[in-house]
Amino acid sequence: MEKGKIQVFDNQPIRTAWDEENEEWYFSIVDVVCVLTEQPDRRHGGKYWSVLKTRMKKEGNQLTTNCSQLKLKSDDGKSYKTDVANTEQLLRIIQSIPSKKAEPFKLWLAQVGRERIEEIIDPELTIDRALETYSKKGYSADWINQRLQTIRARKELTDEWQAHGVERGKEYAILTDEVTKAWSGMNTRQYKRLKGIKKENLRDNMSTLELALNMLAEATTTELTKAQNPQGLEENRIVAQTGGKIAGEARVRIEKETGNPVITSQNAGSLNSVVTGMIEGVTKTENNNKN
Repeated sequence: MEKGKIQVFDNQPIRTAWDEENEEWYFSIVDVVCVLTEQPDRRHGGKYWSVLKTRMKKEGNQLTTNCSQLKLKSDDGKSYKTDVANTEQLLRIIQSIPSKKAEPFKLWLAQVGRERIEEIIDPELTIDRALETYSKKGYSADWINQRLQTIRARKELTDEWQAHGVERGKEYAILTDEVTKAWSGMNTRQYKRLKGIKKENLRDNMSTLELALNMLAEATTTELTKAQNPQGLEENRIVAQTGGKIAGEARVRIEKETGNPVITSQNAGSLNSVVTGMIEGVTKTENNNKN
């Protein structure tokens, strides 16, 4: 757990911690409450959170019971156990705060919910919105087209894994690590660390060539899975290593011919933090409502 990080919201500090194992941000609830309800200090924010927590429990909300505690540094320089929430929990808590500063978040959440329902009704909207999002982030048309191809290749691979006895979730992650390590020399977590990213999608931080090799590794693994018909995690692990190795050999050849490394620490630099991303989403919603 990486503690002691400070995010800034509305020019006020929010203490955070990064759980590398689960790839999850945790935020000090008291700090967020202080900002949204304009409390003079954390002591008053703690009292407000205590009352809010009691009210939420009376309403039958179990979220507060599930919130964790971490030792975070206080204003006196000492570390104390502090209630923290992950992003999902934090957004739910914000919904229960009657504050004008919380209202933009509530409007944003309502918009996100509406868009998600629309995408379930018409899945093509998911692709359209993805294209729009990538374009707004400054990605080139060539990169976007390549990224869409990788999404298709990934879906075909996971369909084959599912058909060959691999369980969705943890086992998918294990096999993804095998493919990634075989072609790049690093597992997914190490690759993210090289890129300097945490919660962000690794593929969104790859160059066009990195994307191409990653897609080659996954597409090759898909074809090998069809041909060799492995069953269960361990047999599929061997196939994943082979598929990734083939793309890895291509990477080595490219690097030899060009004299340049394929894999670099360069990333998209799309978001500085989770909090910043949340604020940007709210700002866009406010501007749209004004228009």
